[in-house]
Order: sequence, then structure tokens, then C-alpha cells
Amino acid sequence: MNSIYQEGSAELIARIRSLNAESPALWGKMNVAQALAHSERPFAVALGDLPAKRLLLGKLIGWMFRKSILGDAPFKKNSPTAPDLVMNDERDFAVESAKLIAQLERIAAGGPSSIQTDVHPFFGKMTPADWDTLLTKHTDHHLRQFGA
Repeated sequence: MNSIYQEGSAELIARIRSLNAESPALWGKMNVAQALAHSERPFAVALGDLPAKRLLLGKLIGWMFRKSILGDAPFKKNSPTAPDLVMNDERDFAVESAKLIAQLERIAAGGPSSIQTDVHPFFGKMTPADWDTLLTKHTDHHLRQFGA
């Protein structure tokens, strides 16, 4: 998978632009606008726009999942989502796609130095390379959810 700090952002942006407000989900409960809003949240955390406290559950068991999440395998369908990242309200597709694209462009322009936190709420200590992997895989997961 390509790095979001380089050519990966352009690839993901092209896939986002291939979606529309009526793109059907192949799995899961979120519609496309909700999934885009959900996908933008981890960028906001990594870029320092959304403060996130370390979760107790993450402190206890996050380390056990970190290696598999950051490994080569794509995320599984219907993987669990942190309750504060569940999007079940109505969202505007154009707004949410523009926000996610803006975050991808921002992180591509800033490179690894754009990452403003080294702690993930669940997984703990993260390097810019770890954030790259996590953000890329998470975004890819939700784009695949809608066939993009």
C-alpha cells in the first residue's frame, strides 16, 4: 500500500471522488457520508485537531492488537468501532468528502512532520510511519466498503 505522505494520498483522493451520495455499502451500517466523516476523525487526531484521551481498554489490551492492525492484511469487514467514532446522524456527502480530501492533501503536503501526536487512544505509542499505515488502511477499508 502506498504512503499517504506521497502518492497514496492522490490514489485515495481519486477513490473518494469516484463515490457519490448514493454509493451503496457492501457491508456495515454507515452510509457513504457517515463513513467519510468517520474516516476523517483519525486524521483529525493524528494532525492534532481533535484531542483524544487514552482509553482504559486501550491501555490494557491495545498493545495486543497493534501489530495485527499495522500488519499487511487489510481490515476485516464489520470490524468493531470505538463508540465515539460511530456516525449515526445524517451527514452531507459533499461536505464530508471535501473534509476527508482536505485532510489527505494536508498530510501529503506536510509529510511525516504533520503528525502532531505520538499516542493513539487505543494503540498507544505511534510513530509517523505507524500513523501512515493506520490512516491508509483505515481509509482504504471504508473506500472498499463502498466499492471504491
